[in-house]
Amino acid sequence: MSGASGRVLVVDDNKVIRQLIRVNLELEGFEVVTAADGAECLDVVHRVRPDVVTLDVVMPRLDGIKTAARLRADPRTSHLPVAIISACGEHEASGGVVPRVDAFLAKPFEPTELVRVVRQLMHRERRERPEGAGADGGEEPAAADGAQGLESRRAGTPRGVH
Repeated sequence: MSGASGRVLVVDDNKVIRQLIRVNLELEGFEVVTAADGAECLDVVHRVRPDVVTLDVVMPRLDGIKTAARLRADPRTSHLPVAIISACGEHEASGGVVPRVDAFLAKPFEPTELVRVVRQLMHRERRERPEGAGADGGEEPAAADGAQGLESRRAGTPRGVH
């Protein structure tokens, strides 16, 4: 069962960034679960059942782009809103191949922009989620070219270097 505002799975290999995102989202009433990389994300996503997933791009074991692609390929998670939060630019982050993600937020980011993006994805997910979404279907197929559905969300600060 999700928290008052919803549950967010935050995936980043940098402990400080995970804590920064966690604190900012918890202050706004979100329940936050964290994972240190994409492999851990895939291990816990079915157990924690988040409403939104945020992914860093550059991580050990399984990067954010491959993690997003696996979330989209699994009928149980294909409906989950995914936001990429990365110091890499959208094109640089993926080498031009991006699975369907719902938002991109460049690091460094303004905490208010993070909260706005997550809140927007949370509201959209609740409006669009099919009844009983899960293994029985009702999800969108992953885009063939990998770039459809990408909405850019940029903070007003310059990008950092990872």
